[in-house]
Amino acid sequence: MKRNWGTVLLSTLVISSMTLTACGSDAPSKEKEGKTPAKDVKSVSVDGFPIVKDPIKLKMFTRIAPTNGPFKDMPVFQDYEKMSNVQVEFIEAPTDGFNEKKNLLFASNELPDVMYRSGLTPLEAIRYGSGGQLIPLEKLIDSYAPNLKKLMDAYPEIRSSMTTPEGHIYALPGIVTVNAARTDKKWMNQAWLKKLNLKEPETTDDLYEVLKAFRDKDPNGNGKQDEIPMTARASSGPGLGIPITDMMSGSFGLDKQLGYYINLENDKVQIWMGNDRNKEMLMYLNKLYSEKLLDPELFSQKEAQYLAKQGSGNTGFFFDQTNNPMLNVQDQYIGIAPLKGPHGDRLQSAAAPVPRDFGAFAITSVNKYPEATMRWVDYFYSDEGSTLLRFGRQGENYELRNGIPYYTDAFLATGNQSKITPYAGGGAPHLISEKVASFINPPQVQEAQKKLDPFMPKIRYAAPMFDEQTAQQMNVLRNDIDKYYEEQSTKFIAGALSFDKWGEFQNTLKKMKIDELQKLYQDAYDNLKKQK
Repeated sequence: MKRNWGTVLLSTLVISSMTLTACGSDAPSKEKEGKTPAKDVKSVSVDGFPIVKDPIKLKMFTRIAPTNGPFKDMPVFQDYEKMSNVQVEFIEAPTDGFNEKKNLLFASNELPDVMYRSGLTPLEAIRYGSGGQLIPLEKLIDSYAPNLKKLMDAYPEIRSSMTTPEGHIYALPGIVTVNAARTDKKWMNQAWLKKLNLKEPETTDDLYEVLKAFRDKDPNGNGKQDEIPMTARASSGPGLGIPITDMMSGSFGLDKQLGYYINLENDKVQIWMGNDRNKEMLMYLNKLYSEKLLDPELFSQKEAQYLAKQGSGNTGFFFDQTNNPMLNVQDQYIGIAPLKGPHGDRLQSAAAPVPRDFGAFAITSVNKYPEATMRWVDYFYSDEGSTLLRFGRQGENYELRNGIPYYTDAFLATGNQSKITPYAGGGAPHLISEKVASFINPPQVQEAQKKLDPFMPKIRYAAPMFDEQTAQQMNVLRNDIDKYYEEQSTKFIAGALSFDKWGEFQNTLKKMKIDELQKLYQDAYDNLKKQK
C-alpha cells in the first residue's frame, strides 16, 4: 500500500507559505460562532431521497488522479444526481500542482461550495475554519448525517481525529473499518519455501535464515544468484517515514500511534526515535542490507520498479496492502504473521487508523445549502452509498455474490475500473467496509489479513488536531527532526554511518528539542482522553 502510514505524517502538518496570507479576511464572522447559512432548512429531508424537492447546484473543488476519468462521466455522480436532486459541478485539478491550486483558492477567497477529496491537512482545516472560510460541521452531523454519526459512535477515534481543541469539526475523513485496507500484508514466497524445504518464519532470526537460503540456494532454479530475498518501498518523500522500518518496527516493540513514531504506555507518550529498541531494529536491518538479503535498490527504486518486482515472482519477501500487483504469480505467495522479535514483541505496527484520509470533505462559507450538502455526503458513509461510489451500476459494472458487490468479468476486461470511481487514487470521503472491499480484499488478501489480526492494536490513534499556534510550533520542530531522523536511519541501515555514532545521534535529537515535541504530543493525547 503506497502510503503512506506515514501518510499521513508530515503532510498533516505542512502547509505552503502561500496560505499564510489573505486567509479569511473577507469571510463571514458568523461561521466562527457555529452558525451556517441556509436557504430553506425545512426543504431538506432528514432521510430518504430526494434530499431536496427542488434541484440545487453545488460546486465542488476536487483532485483528479491520473487514473481517473472525468467525474461528470462517473456512474456514481450521474445516478446520485437523479436520486438526490443535488446537481454537482466538479472543478477538477490534477494531482501534480494540486496543493498550489488549493492554496490559491483560499488565499484569493474564491471558494467553491465544497472541498471534495482535497486532502485538507489539520492545520489547514483549523486555519480556514477559525478564519471563517470553512464552516463547523458538528451540528450538521448531529442532524443530517446518521450514517457518519453511527460510525463515530462505534469508533470513537473518528471523532477525536477530526475535532479541534475548541470542539469544532471542519473536515471529514475517509473511514476504513475493514482491517485489510489498513495494513500492508507480509507476503512470503511459499513456492521457494517448499522447494528449499523451509518452514514459514516465526521470528526475526528465522527470517534471517530464510533470506540467506533464498540468496544462496537458487530457489528460482535458473542457476544464477539473481533472486531478491527481500524488498520494500522506497520513502515517498521527506517526513513520510521509511517504509522498511514501518514494516519491521512491531517486531521490536515499536508502535506508530498518533500518526508518529510513538508508543503509548500507561497513557504516557514516548517518541522512540532515539531509544535502544530502535537501535536494535536498525542494526538488524543493517545486517540484512550488508549481507545482500535486503534489496540494494531499497532507497532508490521508483514505485513502478517495486510493483514490477512483486509481479516478477523473483522476490522472496515484500509488503503490500493487496495482491493486485502480483496476480500473475499470486499462487507463489502467502501472507505471514508479524515476526516475533528479540524481546518477544509481535505487533502489527504498520496499520492505518480507522479515520484514514483526513480532510476528504469540507463545506465552505459560500455554500447556501450546508444541510443538503451534509446529507449528500453522508450517503457515502453507508454500505449502499459506498457500493455506488466504488462499483458503479449493478449489471453494467458489478454483480452481487452473496450480497457482496464484485466487478463483472466483462467490466474487468475493459480495465476501466479507475475511470468510474473517485476512490481510485485515494482520499474520497466514504466508508470502506468488508461489504464494499471485494476488489482490494479478495480471498488471498483475507487469508493474509487473518495472520495479522491477532497482532493488530486495539485502537490506532490518528494524528491529533492541534490549535494553530501549536501546529505551527510542531511544524517547525518536525521539519528538522523528521528530516534528520530519516536521513540518519537510512545511513545506519545502508552502513554509511557506524552505530558507534548512536550517542551523537541521540544527542542531536535532544538538541533539536525532541523532548519538547514529545510534550506537545502528550498534551494532545491528554486532551484527547478528556474528550471521551
